[in-house]
Amino acid sequence: MDLMHLIEGAMASPLIYPVILVLALLDAFLPIVPSETVVIAAAVFAVSGVPSLPLIIVMAAVGAFVGDHIGYGLGRLLRRHGRPRRLAQAVDRIAPHLHRRGGALILAGRFIPGGRTAIVTTSGATGYPLARFSLFAALAAVLWAAYSGLIGFVGGAAFESNPALGLAVGLGLALAITVLGELFRYVRARRRPAVAEC
Repeated sequence: MDLMHLIEGAMASPLIYPVILVLALLDAFLPIVPSETVVIAAAVFAVSGVPSLPLIIVMAAVGAFVGDHIGYGLGRLLRRHGRPRRLAQAVDRIAPHLHRRGGALILAGRFIPGGRTAIVTTSGATGYPLARFSLFAALAAVLWAAYSGLIGFVGGAAFESNPALGLAVGLGLALAITVLGELFRYVRARRRPAVAEC
């Protein structure tokens, strides 16, 4: 049995939904977990109707939302019992921005590799209001889940007869968008000091 048959079998199993939920949840405080990759892969195969794209998106969003709150809770716990040096440095660096434009940071952090973990933990560690955090975390979770699901579905639809190629295209699109976003942030950060010097 080849790898594609194994992947197809896994994607057709009803277990894919709880797997997506758990991986999206764990990704909040373990950024090495490949939640986005699994959501995109499942969505590639959703072109055939199994698994269900709406259910993939719902499970990913619920997992991300719950995971964000676990990360927030960990930040709160660390705040009460003393913060490790690295977290204290991150809190000091992010806290002023978080309390000025927290919503934008929570939304953007969801799409930056490692950013989600830093933002949700720092939100809890700085005492960012839970009600506001929950609102923006819900919006970020839905946007991320829909984005990941639709990227995979587009890749799968474009290459319906070749799921492996659809998977490669879906993952390639997500990687390209991430790289372009990081490049934009880098260029913008480099230009800011140059503008300040003028």
